[in-house]
Amino acid sequence: MAGKSPGKSAKSKKSKAKSRNVTKVSSALVAAEPGNGAAQADPAGNSTEAWPEPAPARPKKIKNSVYEKKLEKLQLELIKLQHWIQDRGLKVVVIFEGRDAAGKGGTIKRITQSLNPRICRVVALGTPSDRERTQWYFQRYVPHLPAAGEMVLFDRSWYNRAGVERVMGFCSEEEYREFLRTCPEFERMLVRSGIILLKYWFSVSDEEQERRFQQRNQDPIRRWKLSPMDLESRKKWFMYSKAKDDMFLYTDIKQAPWYVVDADVKKRARLNCISHLLSMIPYRDLTPKPIKLPPRQEEVGYVRPPMGDQTFVPDIC
Repeated sequence: MAGKSPGKSAKSKKSKAKSRNVTKVSSALVAAEPGNGAAQADPAGNSTEAWPEPAPARPKKIKNSVYEKKLEKLQLELIKLQHWIQDRGLKVVVIFEGRDAAGKGGTIKRITQSLNPRICRVVALGTPSDRERTQWYFQRYVPHLPAAGEMVLFDRSWYNRAGVERVMGFCSEEEYREFLRTCPEFERMLVRSGIILLKYWFSVSDEEQERRFQQRNQDPIRRWKLSPMDLESRKKWFMYSKAKDDMFLYTDIKQAPWYVVDADVKKRARLNCISHLLSMIPYRDLTPKPIKLPPRQEEVGYVRPPMGDQTFVPDIC
């Protein structure tokens, strides 16, 4: 039997060793990918100790003094934006969606607090009537869309169909599927017509939502906010999560993307949302200069009736 060639044997051993090294490096690199084993490696195949990815830090609470100062500045900018919208004839729609008790209403309140209600108005529709249920789904929202020089804030919107109606069974499967098909086209149509459409989703953790529910339940002034639907939503937390994810999959479109607001800290959420809203609409300062008030007319030849003839509201202070 002929002997093996020393050259071939050495070459074969070298090839096998190289193959083992490649396998070792490849396996180590795969293990280093997020979600894989504990070992990580550098390109040379040297293992390094793996550290789990840290959980995202919870946003810290903000001091009242800092919050009030920042909010005042933002509200002043909102007034400038209001003048710009009116002067340029812009049409703005802002949609506020999210979990129950996520802080949507509080943010809307801070936006409108210093604005002209004839220019910036809030739309919060109730349960559809029997007649409205027979209409095209988007029909009840169309009359509330803005004319030139107006901004409309929807406290919940046509996305009820993808959320509460879907989870609670208030719409059929076909109605739900039709909404997912129609909604992106409906919003593209709004944008093409000249409407500036912004959509905000307020995201709150289940622990924080539970804390706010308990807080509302203990406060008689805010207990009215706990509707029967809110109580049902506690039982179907994960169904709502899936409904939201499916909704984003179909309606997070280029022309009208979703913007998610981390709402675990209400005051931070308000400031972040208002700041982002201002950044999405370019505007200039058109605040009117102080005006010179005309002199008040003097009372000449007219005697007013005695104060005692009028019925005043009692002073309880």
